[in-house]
Amino acid sequence: MRGRAIVAILMALAMAAGLGACGRGNDGSRATIGLAVANLQADFFNQIKQSVEAEAERRNVDIIVSDARGDAATQVNQIYDLIAQQVDAIIYIPAGATAASVPVKAAEREDIPVVTVDRNPPDAPGQSFIASDSVAAAEELGDWVVEQSGGQGNLAVLQGQLGTTPQVDRQTGFERALRDAPGINVIAQQPADWAQDKAYAVAQDMLQAHRDIDIFFGQADAMALGAAQALRGAGGKGDTLIVGFDGDIAGIEAVRRGTIDATMVQQTRRMGRMAVQTALDIIRGKDVPAEQLLPAELLTSDDTEQATRFLEHHP
Repeated sequence: MRGRAIVAILMALAMAAGLGACGRGNDGSRATIGLAVANLQADFFNQIKQSVEAEAERRNVDIIVSDARGDAATQVNQIYDLIAQQVDAIIYIPAGATAASVPVKAAEREDIPVVTVDRNPPDAPGQSFIASDSVAAAEELGDWVVEQSGGQGNLAVLQGQLGTTPQVDRQTGFERALRDAPGINVIAQQPADWAQDKAYAVAQDMLQAHRDIDIFFGQADAMALGAAQALRGAGGKGDTLIVGFDGDIAGIEAVRRGTIDATMVQQTRRMGRMAVQTALDIIRGKDVPAEQLLPAELLTSDDTEQATRFLEHHP
């Protein structure tokens, strides 16, 4: 019996040691990860931040957060500050396409690994990129629009920041779906930079120029909500289809109410957890995939129970 007891004690000590080392850097010290966020005013990025912080706490890792508030130049300076603080890794969500590669190159010069989330500079990608498979998800959303509209109608597109990874991928995927629907005509298309207030103004202008818009595609839920707001001011939504993308809290609530008709729900919190795990793997010298793409789930206004489940436990 004494032998079994000793073995049990040794196993418990080994497990405890493993947990204690969970957030250790290469030199055995507690790891510190910088989290450079594009804009914490957006619920999508806030959810990632909350998930990163929760996972870091669970793994005994320190997190330093910076918020670029949507400004690329500000974010470059913030990355330099993280480098000066000698963080062990950086989780990076670029604030835009302009100068997005500068922080990655600067960190790499100091041998600090970068994990990119949601957006990935094409000329200086992160060591691992974590995001939704936005091309496949946008194509699925487009297929649903084609089905609901009978393949007919006039479409207006509210685009995100031009050139950013999600904007390009969502445009590509949605356009793939429209190849099989020549009866859907894109009669208006303009950037609204992910913002509801800007999308509202742009959608108002679109409605004044084109009274016959049948479908609005907001490349983010905030922009779909801006379109819904503009339609209310123009006399009501009526039969106009409005679809978004992201599945943030406001978007899911809007789908449940029927304010917008559908969205693609991203696994936002899972992205945050994966980003921390991937950063720690790189710190420890492990190989990581260059790209980690997650599926998104179609949510329509017909499925209010699923919307409620997402609101209670966001993926």
